[in-house]
Amino acid sequence: MIRSAAAVAVAPSVLRGERALAAPLPAASVTLGDETFLNDAWRDLAGRGVGVVTNQTGVTSRLETIVDAIRRNPQIALKAIYSPEHGLRGDQSAGAYVKSYVDERTGLPVYSLYGTTRHPTGAMLDGVDVVLYDIQDVGDRAYTYVSTLAYVMQAAKTYGKAVWVLDRPNPIGGAIVEGPVLDLRFASFIGLYAIPVRHGMTVGELAKLFNDHFSIGCDLRVVPMRGYTRDMLWPDTGLQWVQTSPNIPEWSTTLVYPATGLITGAGVNNGTDYTKPFKYAGAYRLDGARLAETLNERALPGISFRAAAWSPIAGYWAGKTLTGVELIVTDPRAYRAVRTAVEILVAVRKISPGTISIPSATGLDKDWGTDTLRKGLTDGLDANEILARWVPATKNFETLRERFLLYT
Repeated sequence: MIRSAAAVAVAPSVLRGERALAAPLPAASVTLGDETFLNDAWRDLAGRGVGVVTNQTGVTSRLETIVDAIRRNPQIALKAIYSPEHGLRGDQSAGAYVKSYVDERTGLPVYSLYGTTRHPTGAMLDGVDVVLYDIQDVGDRAYTYVSTLAYVMQAAKTYGKAVWVLDRPNPIGGAIVEGPVLDLRFASFIGLYAIPVRHGMTVGELAKLFNDHFSIGCDLRVVPMRGYTRDMLWPDTGLQWVQTSPNIPEWSTTLVYPATGLITGAGVNNGTDYTKPFKYAGAYRLDGARLAETLNERALPGISFRAAAWSPIAGYWAGKTLTGVELIVTDPRAYRAVRTAVEILVAVRKISPGTISIPSATGLDKDWGTDTLRKGLTDGLDANEILARWVPATKNFETLRERFLLYT
């Protein structure tokens, strides 16, 4: 009867041929950098040719893509699109080769910055005077979108182009900074500059830091947000979350990513290739109940652990039942992600020493940007001793970053 009544209720509008409209999105508390650009700053282009570095996350608060929004303005000459890891639509898996192609809908070239090259070439920038950057970051040094930003800025310096960063929120907030700060001996595409794992900066602030302190020296402009404050977490912004990559489907995943994103190099699975990526930590035949008890006894701020089991549907562990813990963040502002990562690895070493496996020192050191984690684990240090080694550099970074912060 309920279904029948509903059908009758909607039938008149359907019969009249009226177009069904989606319910309006709730108003956001933050005006994004791309909206400021679209509303006003675009006039400063003065007819110069534009390219845009973007992906599926480059949307306004109304979820219109930056490419579509630019194309609605006939006075902006959009020449090219550039896509990072995971591709323009975010459908490619981590580390997968991304091809360049011509977009059928717009007729624009889509140049891959995760294919044959990671730096835009002179040919890719032909006809482009200003490169816009509009991609949502997750607030973790190892996430490659900020490295793509740095490479774009380097290429812009080489070829005499300007870069405008259309700023976006840091989803895990700008109030907390956690080390280790990258040791440049381990610099790579997942960590180019001496910044901490959790830097607490927006992409616009990072761009200023890269450009001035790390001496890229390109013609840079940051188009800031309005209404954003450093203590905001993603839900405070009122914005809709768009999956940033296949394993970051929800904003809450960004909270645990700095905790579990880098533990696989030590032999601990993090739940990727399963239904809750980065929200698990465990291994084959690990005692999950004991691991949960050990971690909960540590009374870590803002997080609790429950024993869990999962079976990855792809990858090395596909079809195997893994056991360990699920991470449950209870207070995002009190929780410390990097400390949690170290506590997990030390606890696994304690209850199952054979689980901690470091097949490649180079790999783990590159992931963490330091060899002190690996040495601390192998030397039997506890979590507090490992973390203490990172405090001086992290404090120095906090002082350094003050010059580049745009928001209070």
